[in-house]
Amino acid sequence: MPKFTRYLRPIAKFLALAAVAGGIVYWLKFSPLPVSEHRIERGQIVAEVMGTGTLEARVKSTISPKIAGRIETLPADQGDDVKAGQPLFTLDDADLKQQVQIAEANIASAQAALERLKADQAQAAAVLEQSRRNHERIQRLLSSRAASEEDSDKALEAFQVAEAGVARAEAAMVEGQKQLLTAQRNLAYRQALLADSRVSAPFDGLIVRRYRDPGDIVVPGSPTLTLVSLDEIWVSAWVDETEMARLRVGQPARVVFRSEPQRSYEGQVARLGREADRETREFIVDVRVLSLPENWAVGQRAEVYIETDRKSGVPVLPTTYIVWRDAQSGVFCKAGNRAEWRPVRLGLQARESAEVAEGLEPGEVVLVASGGKSLPLEGRRLASP
Repeated sequence: MPKFTRYLRPIAKFLALAAVAGGIVYWLKFSPLPVSEHRIERGQIVAEVMGTGTLEARVKSTISPKIAGRIETLPADQGDDVKAGQPLFTLDDADLKQQVQIAEANIASAQAALERLKADQAQAAAVLEQSRRNHERIQRLLSSRAASEEDSDKALEAFQVAEAGVARAEAAMVEGQKQLLTAQRNLAYRQALLADSRVSAPFDGLIVRRYRDPGDIVVPGSPTLTLVSLDEIWVSAWVDETEMARLRVGQPARVVFRSEPQRSYEGQVARLGREADRETREFIVDVRVLSLPENWAVGQRAEVYIETDRKSGVPVLPTTYIVWRDAQSGVFCKAGNRAEWRPVRLGLQARESAEVAEGLEPGEVVLVASGGKSLPLEGRRLASP
């Protein structure tokens, strides 16, 4: 009896292993396989190229002052729609206004000085005319010996002095005019500085960001607001360079924002980049967004699906039913109660479906294992779907 017990345990183990192996073989080879069925129908297929990018504005401006100063008023805020020329913020302009007033006073002074110089010039011209007539009279008297040489010399000297006075008056007039011009230009400069204390919108648009608050000190070039034009908003998407030959300006597109993944917004290819990234081998495609979500933000992520081809009324096969064998595409068809692999030639392909060019006809049923698993063996007996 002990000897029989010694052989009983290995036999039991062998039988258990054989039962497990038999169960596995039966499950793989003979058990009915649960499947999902799909009936081939004619429909529409759209081929698309996908890219990922960010929402951008074609026209964008960082608003900053031309002069340094303290922000006095800042009525504009992010999210505000503004019109070209609308005031956005102002700087403290008390000193600038005083400088304008001083420049205006300098102009008044220069104009008064110029009027005095005009009077001096008129006086010098009158003196010159009088000395000229006197010199001419002395010359006539000298010819008749009614005047002496000394009288002639004095008249000539007086005439020459009058000429010098006219020249001096003319030079003073030129100097006075230049001083007036300098004062006018200084006033224009001060007025320009005063105008620069009021910053207005350069174009119609939307303020997407505000960096400063009233009381802040700003300098030229420091950002205060960011303004974008709403005339053209697009997604700058990165697309693999292998798709370059399929893309054209004007192609329709779908834009899917990550904030609304279940909804597509209409778009159109606006321009194609002409430089590919040397690391990722992608290039930029700008897709114009023809309608925007109610809430959107510059810089938010989005996917674009650019339509490159479209066919209607063709047999359509979901890509999940395609089985590849040695680079040959095919499907498992229902043959009675068994699965039978059949090669097919695919035509236009989309992300989730493909056109059946050859191998299947509308109405035929294709199979895939339930749960998305590939059929393990051809000829398997099928369970009812």
